[in-house]
Amino acid sequence: MIKVLYFARLKESLKYSTEDMELLPEIKTVSDLMGYLSLRGEVWKELFSGNPKTRAAINHELVDKSALIKDGDEVAFFPPVTGG
Repeated sequence: MIKVLYFARLKESLKYSTEDMELLPEIKTVSDLMGYLSLRGEVWKELFSGNPKTRAAINHELVDKSALIKDGDEVAFFPPVTGG
């Protein structure tokens, strides 16, 4: 089981802030998870299907899309952060 968190625009668009999800055998990386989520519908596809702007963190550490996910992890998705 993993915990998936959605922040900012993703949270608003998806109407989800968090969910617990079974870690399926075919989901090994952040990219795999994003592909799986993109199958949920058009809004999900827009946000997760190859969108280079969606960022991810595992257990509070910023990661790239090739990062491995293991059972018990917390995976967070958020839009890019800009500063001034």
